[in-house]
Order: sequence, then structure tokens, then C-alpha cells
Amino acid sequence: MGGTPVADYSLTLDDSEIARYRLMADIAERRERELWTSAGVAPGARIADVGCGPGALSVRLADIVAPDGAVWAVDRDADALAVAAALAERSGVPVHTGTGSADATGLAEGSFDVVMLRHVLAHNGGREQAIVDHLAELARPGGGTVHLVDVDATGFRLRGAPATYDEMDERYRELHRRRGNDLAVGTRLDKLLTAAGLEVIAYEGHINVMTPPPGMRGPAWAARDALLAEGLVTPDDIARWDEAFHQVEQALTDLRFFGNTYVAIGRRA
Repeated sequence: MGGTPVADYSLTLDDSEIARYRLMADIAERRERELWTSAGVAPGARIADVGCGPGALSVRLADIVAPDGAVWAVDRDADALAVAAALAERSGVPVHTGTGSADATGLAEGSFDVVMLRHVLAHNGGREQAIVDHLAELARPGGGTVHLVDVDATGFRLRGAPATYDEMDERYRELHRRRGNDLAVGTRLDKLLTAAGLEVIAYEGHINVMTPPPGMRGPAWAARDALLAEGLVTPDDIARWDEAFHQVEQALTDLRFFGNTYVAIGRRA
């Protein structure tokens, strides 16, 4: 796809990350089902799931809109799209996958009832408004919506983490600082929608509290390859962090994630 490239995504897609996406999909459905309805997620709807990752949420949405509606799932990562396509095929739901970036999806303008973007803006510093402007163009005139979800990662906490977690977290934040990313972008989703010419019809936030499944160590751990490539860590650092987490996990401690998430919906006139 064409368009201006956005910043490299900082997470690595492995089994633990796929599990994290599925856990996030579970939480999203519990938290946001009424908001989805307000946005237009209903039987027969056409939905664009931009930055779909491995498609856990795309499949949930497709199940709601089937059989007359469908989901168009877009991501820049071919491996993620392959997982999304396989998951959709196994689930028997209408999901169309395609390669594209958040600000150049290649999708038809003005043709979607709902355009959803989740946890992408925080990884694309300096491109946030261009991305939301593009999404607004995809929404159909006369009531199509853009549904944004993102974080305030400055308030992220992991209870019960090993002492090395703070070191790992600081390196992760430095990675985002170097890339110009706004880890608190969730606190200005409404402004991005308004600047894109949309009417904000919902904007709210909540704190997710979750127990991580085995192997899930948060976004800082998932970004270890990016940290290594950036020169912010060494292989020895990663091995040390891995051992520290392994000891905590073996001890069956009370690991809990606490994260602030914001949801905003904008409607196109």
C-alpha cells in the first residue's frame, strides 16, 4: 500500500502476544459492547478493523455482523494477517484481510458503517492526526463512525513484578520517546476526532485489571526485539529479565496488570 510510512510497530508477534490479543478481545467485548452498538456494530454492518493484529477482535465483530455484514481487517504485518485469516476461516465468519498501514489502508472511502482502530496511535508518533483523518474518510457520510481505543501507558502498573521490571519499563519508555510516540494518546482521542471533522458522541475511560496468563509479561517484554535493535538493551539484559520473570512465575505470585484505557467514538455528518 502507498502513503507515508508510519513508525515501526514495537511489539513482536509470538504465542504470548497472540494470547495477549485474545485476552484484550475478551476484555474489550465485556467493557465496550454497548459502545459498539452505539457506534453501529450490528447485524448487516460493514466494519473496517484497522491495525487488526492477529484478528481476535475482527472475528468477534464479524460474528456480530454476519451473515449480511462483514469485517475488512487491515494490518501492515503479514504474519499477523496470516493468523487473522486462519482464525476467521476456522471460525466461519466473514472477514476479509488486506495489507495496509493505518493512514493508507487501501480501503474504499465512505463505505464503512464503523471504522475501528485499537492501540495503534500510541505506536505512531507524529502521525496520529493523519491516521484519524484517513479513518474519517473511510466512514460513510450520514452516520458512519470512527471508534478509537488507546491507552495512557504512563499509568500502567504490574503488581508482583520482579525488581528488574522497572528497568525494563524505563527502557521501553525511552524507546517510545526516541520514536516520538505519545504513550498518553488515549487522553486526547476526542481532540483527534474533532480535528478530523467528526462529532464526538462518546468518550470514556476505564481501568483494566487482569491476571496475565503464563508467558505474558506486558508490552515492555513484547518489545524486547525492538529494544535490542535500538541499542537500548543487550542480549544479557534480556536473559537477565527472562530469568527474573521465570522465578516470579514459578513462585506463583500475585501478578496483576493495571492499565488505563480510553474509548472515543466520532460520527461523520
